[in-house]
Amino acid sequence: MASCSEEDPCCAVCHDIYTDPVAKRQSRRSACKLHSEELKLFCTEHQEPVCLVCRDSEKHIGHKFRPIDEAAPVFRSKLEEDLQIIKEKLLSLNECKDRFSAAEVHVKTQVRHTERQIRRQFKKFHEFLEEQEEERIRALKEEGRQKRQSFKDKMADLSEEIEVLSKIIATTEEQLKATDVFFLLEYKSEKERLQECPLLDDLQVEPGSLVDQVKHLGNLAFNIWTNMKDLVQFHPVVLDPNTAHPELALSEDLTGLSFREGQKLPENPERFEMYRWVLGSEGVTSGSHSWDVEVTGDGWTVGVVSESVERKTPVNSGVWKIFLYHGKYFAFSPPDPLIPLSVKKKLQRVRVNVDFNGGTVSFFDANSKKTLHVFLYTLDETVFPYFETFSDEQLNILPIQFSSIVFNPSV
Repeated sequence: MASCSEEDPCCAVCHDIYTDPVAKRQSRRSACKLHSEELKLFCTEHQEPVCLVCRDSEKHIGHKFRPIDEAAPVFRSKLEEDLQIIKEKLLSLNECKDRFSAAEVHVKTQVRHTERQIRRQFKKFHEFLEEQEEERIRALKEEGRQKRQSFKDKMADLSEEIEVLSKIIATTEEQLKATDVFFLLEYKSEKERLQECPLLDDLQVEPGSLVDQVKHLGNLAFNIWTNMKDLVQFHPVVLDPNTAHPELALSEDLTGLSFREGQKLPENPERFEMYRWVLGSEGVTSGSHSWDVEVTGDGWTVGVVSESVERKTPVNSGVWKIFLYHGKYFAFSPPDPLIPLSVKKKLQRVRVNVDFNGGTVSFFDANSKKTLHVFLYTLDETVFPYFETFSDEQLNILPIQFSSIVFNPSV
C-alpha cells in the first residue's frame, strides 16, 4: 500500500493514494491508438494528431505534418473563428427573438387599443340609435295619443246627444201610450219638442284621423342614416400606423400626426426609420384623387411616394412633395433640385391632387385655390399619400363634405 503524504489525496478506506482519472484519460489520449507512441505531429490533410510511426505509414504518404506545439495555436485560432461565427449567429437569433417579442407585445397593445376605439365608436352609434328610437317612439305615441283623444272627445259629444235623444224618445213613447184625450192635449207641445230637437248628420271619420305610419316607417333606415351625417365623417386618407416613424404620434382616428419622442415601436419592414414619415393606408393606382391637409407648426411635408420607396435608408427618387422649412416653402422631387415656392400668405390648408393616368401631382392652397406647384411624371407604380411633421402641433387630414342622397321616384 502506498503511503499518503499531506499533498496527496488518500482514500478514506484503504488509505491508498488517489490516481487522477482525468490525467489518466488525457495520458491515454496523448498516445497513438495504433502504435501506443506519443502523438508528436499533426497531419494537416486528415486534421488529426499522429505519432512518428504513423507519419511513415502508407496511410499518410505525401501528407504534410506540423509539430503539435505549432499546429495547436493555429487550429485553435481557426476553431475560435468558427466559434465566433456561431456566437454571432446566437447573438443575432437572440436579437431577432427580442424583436419578435417586442412585436408580439406591440400587437397585443394594438389589439387592446383598437378594441377600445371600436367599442367607443359603436357606443356612440348605439347611443345615437337609442336616442333616435326613443324620439321616434315618443313621436309615434304622441300622435297616437292626440288622435285617440280626438276620437274620445267626439265620442263624448255623441254620448251626450245620444242621452238627450234617448230621453226624448222615452218621453214621447210614454205619451203615445196615453189615452186619446191626454195624448191630444200634449200632442202640440210634443210635436214642437220633437221638431226643435236638432238631428245631427251621421259623422264620418275625417281624413288624416289615423296614424301616419308612412311618416314613421317610410325609409326609416335611410332617414336614420341621413341623420348620422353630423356623427359620421369620411376622410379620404387614413394613416397607416405600421409605417409611422417612432417619433410620430398619430391621432386615435388615424387622421392626424404630431412630433413625439420616446415611443418604442417594433422594427417591422413597413416602418420608416430614416425619415419622420407616415403613409396613407391606401395607394393610388389609377384615376384622380385629392385630399386636404390642415398644416400647422413651423415644419411639415405633404406629398406622395412610390410604393417601393426605401424605408430604412436615404431616399433618392420616387417622392413628390412640398414642405415648409425655416419659414420658406419648397417643392422637391429627388434627384431634381429644390424649387422655391412663391407663397405670400402662410398656408393653412393644402390640397394634394394625384392624376395617376395623366401623370401629374399637383398642390394647391385649398383656401385661395391657387396652384402652388405641379409635378409632371409618369407614374408607373402605386403611389401613397405621405406626411411629415417636425412640430408637436397636429397636422390633420380634413374630412370631405358629402350631401344626402335624394330619392327620385320618377327615375
